[in-house]
Amino acid sequence: MGLRRKFFIFGVQSILTLAIGLSTAWSQSTATPPKPATSQDALINGYRPAWWKEAVVYQIYPRSFKDFDGDGIGDLKGITSKLDYIKGLGVDVIWLSPHFDSPNADNGYDIRDYRKVMTEFGNMSDFDEMLAGIKQRHMRLIIDLVVNHTSDEHKWFVESRSSKDNPYRDYYIWKDGKPNPRSPTGFDPPNNYPSFFFGSAWQFDPATKQYYLHYFAAKQPDLNWDNPKVRKEVFDLMTFWLDKGVDGFRMDVIPLISKRAGLPDLTPAELKNAGDVYANGPHMHEYLQEMNRNVMAKYDVMTVGEALGISLEQTPLIVGESRNELNMIFNFDAVRINRDGKQWISWTLPDFKAIYARHAVELDQHSWDTVFLSNHDNPRLVSSFGDDSPTYRVPSAKLLATMILTLRGTPFLYQGDELGMTNYPFKSISDFDDIEAKNGYKADVLTKKVTEEAYLDNLRHMSRDNARTPMQWDSTSQAGFTSGNKPWLAVNPNYTEINAAKELTDASSIYHYTQKMIALRHATPALVYGSYKDIDPTNSNIFIYSRTLGNDRYLIVLNFSKESRAYTLPGGLKPTALVTSNLATSEVGAATINLRGWEARVYKY
Repeated sequence: MGLRRKFFIFGVQSILTLAIGLSTAWSQSTATPPKPATSQDALINGYRPAWWKEAVVYQIYPRSFKDFDGDGIGDLKGITSKLDYIKGLGVDVIWLSPHFDSPNADNGYDIRDYRKVMTEFGNMSDFDEMLAGIKQRHMRLIIDLVVNHTSDEHKWFVESRSSKDNPYRDYYIWKDGKPNPRSPTGFDPPNNYPSFFFGSAWQFDPATKQYYLHYFAAKQPDLNWDNPKVRKEVFDLMTFWLDKGVDGFRMDVIPLISKRAGLPDLTPAELKNAGDVYANGPHMHEYLQEMNRNVMAKYDVMTVGEALGISLEQTPLIVGESRNELNMIFNFDAVRINRDGKQWISWTLPDFKAIYARHAVELDQHSWDTVFLSNHDNPRLVSSFGDDSPTYRVPSAKLLATMILTLRGTPFLYQGDELGMTNYPFKSISDFDDIEAKNGYKADVLTKKVTEEAYLDNLRHMSRDNARTPMQWDSTSQAGFTSGNKPWLAVNPNYTEINAAKELTDASSIYHYTQKMIALRHATPALVYGSYKDIDPTNSNIFIYSRTLGNDRYLIVLNFSKESRAYTLPGGLKPTALVTSNLATSEVGAATINLRGWEARVYKY
């Protein structure tokens, strides 16, 4: 993949010249991503350099990105048609959400065939064309690995459910129920495990009169990772995609693969957060190390796990360099600070900052972190953590980009973050597509546990469908997402004001600001490998932190409010140069700085 990117220490003026001069023409850049680090590479601030530490990742949810053939569903050819747009942003890696053959009970996270492309997305030739286009633009591709469960239409499960003595029976987890003459089936589930998608995690199968385990939807039966044949099948399919040229995997709910021995009932305390129990099975680390040994260690890959149920303190056991498991994981403490279970709640900035401070303590130079506040499973970034009002949407979206691209860890952006796309104005349950939202409506509203009004008000804030509305490309019909009359999910009506075409022609847009911040991160080793310190952890409105590497010292100041504030820098700090700001300013050197609402500044000091 060419020579490893060398970091240069630019003067402030050089950084500004580089960043501001970038434009969509950058899509023709011939810059190559860095080669993997070797044991001979010099440590940087105690960190072993690696291309995936220096990268910026852009997630694509293919169903909602770009529809090429006009059927209302995004597809691989649509992605290929927009690769110059993605490259122009300056990202290094594309993370592609599931593209595999699926009946779509959970929008692709129920896989029917791991070696086939979903028909709605195209075919393998389309995938190969897309991958070639990504490589030609000197970017990399990681794909979703969904192997805690399959679809119930996968050939393994079709065989497994056919009889108790089928060779594939032990590919899944089957148990006898508890006899109950009053039950319609004559049995109750084997234990009290709840599904993440409401109801029991067990489904009765009348053909063999046993239950199978499904942590998610009934059409997503869990694989039995205790069966070595299952593990070999998974390792083989991983090898298939790596041999195609894929650069790694985002591993869906990977901590759930090992189940408790005997599957005993959960205690009342455990039922309050069953995910923590599901995620800490006795053989999880053993299976991840086996996966690494048999697959990942043979390639130059990037691996990131969706670490549902894994605490920050447990994280080094998965990502520590000596553990030989995964490169990094997604910890959900920050992105879900605004919820309690399935309920939307208010949050405070000191609590939010404390999460990143704890990360800096718990994850040392041998345990790499991720930085993200959005993805396909969470509502829109600016609506959740910024201010999506017409006045403050743009500055708050830029502030969040500043933060994500200057914090410690590999940053992940989600499609539309760079445009400041917002939550959708849902009005009724019929507006939603998400199986989790619909199952919750049945479980909570139809049973009168909560009112419909209260349920929908909460759902508008936190539904995954907020992130899954189609990408807003321009102001034409259906936001330019499709040439058809009806997309699979409704386009946000604000697309005439918020769209890529408009932002590409506006030098002060969120897109161009994000591009500039990515360029700054690429040019600044301190923003990748530098030490992190929260300067004013108890301040309820200002998030100020430093990133330092040797004599390179950067101060990031973020006003997380719409009010203007005169802020006296703590400890006699005095900036020496302004690197960038999301609002025009030239204020440097003063002990007290005047911040406007949602203003973000990056200083040298």
